[in-house]
Amino acid sequence: MPIQSYPLSQIAAFSSLLLDYLDEKPNLKNLYQNSPNIAGFKNQLADKKSFPVSNRQTLVEVLQDQYQDVENAPAIEKLLDAHTFTVTTGHQLNLMTGPLYVIYKIVSTINLAKQLKAKYPAYHFIPVYWMATEDHDWDEINHVHLNQKTYSWNTHQQGAVGRFNLEGISDFLQSLPYSLPIFQKAYTQNKTLSEAVRCYMHELFGAEGLVCLDADDARLKSLFLPMMEADLLNQVHETLVENQNQHLNELGYKTQINARGINLFYLLDGSRDRIEKHGEKYQVLNRGILFNHEELKKELQLHPERFSPNVVLRPLYQECILPNLAYVGGPAEVAYWLQLKGIFDHHHIPYPIVLPRNFALLLPPVEQKKLEKLGIKISDFFLPESSIVRKYVLENSVYSLDFIQEIEAVNPILVQMVHKAKQVDPTLEGSILAERQRWVNGLERMAKKLKRAEERNHETAIRQIQQVKARLFPHGNWQERYDNLLDFYLDKPSLIQDLLNGFDPLNFELYVIPLQPSNA
Repeated sequence: MPIQSYPLSQIAAFSSLLLDYLDEKPNLKNLYQNSPNIAGFKNQLADKKSFPVSNRQTLVEVLQDQYQDVENAPAIEKLLDAHTFTVTTGHQLNLMTGPLYVIYKIVSTINLAKQLKAKYPAYHFIPVYWMATEDHDWDEINHVHLNQKTYSWNTHQQGAVGRFNLEGISDFLQSLPYSLPIFQKAYTQNKTLSEAVRCYMHELFGAEGLVCLDADDARLKSLFLPMMEADLLNQVHETLVENQNQHLNELGYKTQINARGINLFYLLDGSRDRIEKHGEKYQVLNRGILFNHEELKKELQLHPERFSPNVVLRPLYQECILPNLAYVGGPAEVAYWLQLKGIFDHHHIPYPIVLPRNFALLLPPVEQKKLEKLGIKISDFFLPESSIVRKYVLENSVYSLDFIQEIEAVNPILVQMVHKAKQVDPTLEGSILAERQRWVNGLERMAKKLKRAEERNHETAIRQIQQVKARLFPHGNWQERYDNLLDFYLDKPSLIQDLLNGFDPLNFELYVIPLQPSNA
């Protein structure tokens, strides 16, 4: 069975905003800068060519420090070259790589860098994984799903997850049904979660030139000082985002995020708390810390590393410290990036090309055989199970399972009856119409009984539909949002290479990838 692909518009899983953006609908043109296609990068290269040399130097210095103990480190020094640019994806520090789509994001980004090099050979392009080390929502990432079971690392640490030490993770590792040496190495030979994720991502993708960046660094935050000061002391960003949100709402689209007056957290070991302005004072919530205007300004200048951007400012921070051309994200990320162009314009920072990652469904051999036998399209499985069953039964029934033709045939007779009754006694019209409706309702009930009877004739096929649905959508979730790489990688070590060979980051379709064992 060859790889198949389906346009995203045929899959009942994507928002109208994403689809309209990819179609480059005119009403969305003012929400972004350059088009999400290979030609758009010509203008993007021109927009980003003025990226400051000093920012490049700081970035390289930080990355060299972060990779100092990593064997076969990527060619970080290339970033000093004014002809070198990055393309970036980002995600939280999930355990054991997390759900499959994290892998898809990284593969999409690597392949985008390759395509750009082929199209614009005078330039260099480095794929970057922006590690969300400052995120503090531990409950979202403290577990992994393997064999459709959940395994969690229980720790009482709080604050920025990238700073978590790895003491006590051994119980979690021992509880797993299987693992790989690269993960054992990552979690046992490093001190922090950030270091561990860089370690295993480098083992998996270092040969492809992937660079993992931890932006929780005072030197990088110093480059972002003017934007943080504008947010803290002048609260300029909330209105800019609200204006964009209002425009999207007027167009009939839903928005993903909202800005606050202050969009920075106060970051210390063990805590990451919001900052709010109350009167003339700035309060760090839950910490009992207060600043006046001058004290906060001084704290920002002396300790920029103590200030952490939220979802509104993190994209701006990324584009401030990276010579970046594109961001590759999930559907929700693409949507909220489209809310932020006003912020970029305000600070005169080029807005990157925003691309959705590649989407995929891995199809094990057993499910392949069932689908071929059933004759059902993969796109149908994004419908509710009851809809799939109903559609299958209707398409595979020998007999018609409704009485539409019969009702249409009798309708002229009923019209004549109503006409005749009105001539005799106009008050009888309502009674005849009511009888007609009861008759139609009775036929509809009979049709439902016919459908249930026909479903019993297809019990084996329906059971197979349910089995395929459960395998491809575990616990009601899309496979790529639930299953882990290891569920497939151990049987098929070539999987990552297969994805690298098969994904086209500028082909916005769902890939259905049939799996065969590597030794098949």
